[in-house]
Amino acid sequence: MSEADEGLRARLVAVGVAMLTSEGVSTLSLREIARRAGVSHGAPRRYFPTHLALLSAIARQGFAELSDRATEAIGTGQADPRAQLLALGRTYLDFAQSRRGMFELMFRHDLLESNQLGLRETSLPLFEALVDLVVRARPQRTGAAPRVVAGALWTNLHGIAQLWGWGSLQLATGLDEIEPLLRATLDAHLGPAHR
Repeated sequence: MSEADEGLRARLVAVGVAMLTSEGVSTLSLREIARRAGVSHGAPRRYFPTHLALLSAIARQGFAELSDRATEAIGTGQADPRAQLLALGRTYLDFAQSRRGMFELMFRHDLLESNQLGLRETSLPLFEALVDLVVRARPQRTGAAPRVVAGALWTNLHGIAQLWGWGSLQLATGLDEIEPLLRATLDAHLGPAHR
C-alpha cells in the first residue's frame, strides 16, 4: 500500500473515530465517513471491503487507547498488585464513561464475531496483564484458576461499566460514585484487602 493510500486509510479511520466521539455509533455509515473525509462514497471500499471492516479498524483504535491508558495506570512504580488492579479497574471504568460510544463499538458482538482485522485478539494483551496481576495478588490462593478469576473480574467490571452507563446502578444502589463498586468487586474476587 502506498503512502497516499495509508494516509487515506488512516484519515477514514480518524474521521470515523471523531464521528463516534461526537455523534455516536449510529452515524458511522461508509457513505457519511467518506463524505466527511472528502472522498467519493466508494473510496472506503478500496481499504475496507465491508462496513464491519471499517468499524473494526475504528474499534482497534479504541483498544489501542484503552491499552495505553491501562499500561500507564498499572505503571512500573507500584509493586502492590492489588493497587495495580484497582488502578486498572478505575481506568477501564473511566474509559467506559468518558468514551461511551467507543466502548460500545469495541465490544459489539457482530464486530467481535466477524473478527475483521483480528479484532478479537486486540483485547488479549490487556487480559493477559489482568491474569498476571491476579496471579501476583493471590500468590497462596487456592480455588479457581487465575484465568477464571481474571475472566470473572473482567466480566464484573464490564457489567459495572454497562449498568453505570445506563444509570441502573445509581438507581439500585443509591451511589453517586463508582469507586465503592470497584472495591467491592476486587474484594469479591480476591478476598478482602488487608488494611
